[in-house]
Amino acid sequence: MQLRYQTGLTSEDYVSRQAWREATLERCPLHPRGGCSWRRHGTYGRKKPSGARVARWYCPQGHCTFSLLPDCLAARLPGTLVELEAVVGIAEQAPSLEAAANVVRTDDVGLVGAMRWVLRRRTAVHANLRTLKGLLPECFGECAPRLTDVRRHLGTERALEALRTIAAAHLHALAPPLGFSPPERRGGDLKARLQHHRGPDPPPPTR
Repeated sequence: MQLRYQTGLTSEDYVSRQAWREATLERCPLHPRGGCSWRRHGTYGRKKPSGARVARWYCPQGHCTFSLLPDCLAARLPGTLVELEAVVGIAEQAPSLEAAANVVRTDDVGLVGAMRWVLRRRTAVHANLRTLKGLLPECFGECAPRLTDVRRHLGTERALEALRTIAAAHLHALAPPLGFSPPERRGGDLKARLQHHRGPDPPPPTR
């Protein structure tokens, strides 16, 4: 389970200071009055930014690990909120998804892969903004749930980091990349869910 680590640091400062070493979580969220074998559980590395690690703890009785994610990092996506915001900002201003993909992905991923990459990020951020507008109407008023409008409304180019603070009380229920709600688990057999419907067997005779 992810929890917020309020540091006020940029990703560069977070890495250079190795700020995960300073992270503290004194009480188990499952047993705030104590009584469990709560202990620190090392760190895990992030693919981006290079060198970043996240501190975590473990409750054996609750069979649950907890990690402190700094405000500068996106949840369940590689990279930082600033990088993510830049991608979504370009996608909102570009004449098409293809045009945005050609700007933000210049590697050899291919156009289709680049478009999916951009779409996933734009969709996730817009979903967060729609949810927050419903949760906190007093904060957003008539502001449209688009990053460009939210930036203007909040008066900052680092709107996603600002929203981590504004929505701090709701992060546990807010979806990634802004919030920490775990991904939905779908029941049933994985193979069955991925299998196409085969139709009648044998097929009906043709006429």
